[in-house]
Amino acid sequence: MSLEERLRRAGPGGGIPAYLELAKPGITVFVAVTAAAGYVVAAAEMQWLNVAHVVLGTALSTGGALALNQYIERRPDALMLRTRGRPVPSGRLSPGRARLFGAALVVAGVGHLAFWLGWAPAVVAAAAALLYNAVYTPLKLRSPVATPVGAVPGALPALIGWTASTGGVDARGMALFGILFFWQLIHVLALGWTLREDYERAGFHLIPPVSPRLIAVFLVGYAAALVPVSVLPAFLGMAGGPYLGGALILSAAMLAASAAFLLDPTRQRCRRVFVGSLLYHPLLLALMVAGALN
Repeated sequence: MSLEERLRRAGPGGGIPAYLELAKPGITVFVAVTAAAGYVVAAAEMQWLNVAHVVLGTALSTGGALALNQYIERRPDALMLRTRGRPVPSGRLSPGRARLFGAALVVAGVGHLAFWLGWAPAVVAAAAALLYNAVYTPLKLRSPVATPVGAVPGALPALIGWTASTGGVDARGMALFGILFFWQLIHVLALGWTLREDYERAGFHLIPPVSPRLIAVFLVGYAAALVPVSVLPAFLGMAGGPYLGGALILSAAMLAASAAFLLDPTRQRCRRVFVGSLLYHPLLLALMVAGALN
């Protein structure tokens, strides 16, 4: 069946599993936990009910943004091996239902944050959804500049939690944003190079058309920048000595993995950088949260 036929014959609805898949629950939970960590680290006085509101509002807005992304990218998704089974390109959900579902979730999430926690986190959540779908998503089809642009909405969830706690953004909040920004660059670039053939099939330009060794140079540069940025929370009073030691170890390991890829730019070593980025994020936030709660 051709791409046009698959999209045209999409059913009216694929049931709860298809809608759940549309919201990418794994990524949604990951983002919501990041926002919650931002709240906990910023909070002068812990209010666990507010943490729950941060998680729920962020989860709704994130799930909606991801669903809208799948609606927008339904044609490229149908061309990629790893995404052609998604609800819309596979025909389990119609594009119209996916669009309505995504928009409803974004509105519900932003509204929840505004009602319970104030306009600051709501504005950040709305900005993240807008940048992700209106800027990053179309840019993926045009230029590898999409990767650093996409790192902005990728790092904003921490500021949802931060602003929910403080009502604004200061140097400490920007330090947290900076950590996640450079982490996002490493994460996406490593994934983009590992799956480059599939992305090329869909016409995505997540990585520049350069040699693998130059890609590795970018990764080493981002990982090197991550080292000083990751220790800033210890010097800004956000965390103590245990965090500082852990951040140095984790960031050094990320840099070492990137340097190993530079020395031998193979898919296997690039995948190690990607897997390392998956471990780095939750471990660093766990260290930061533990320091904030002590």
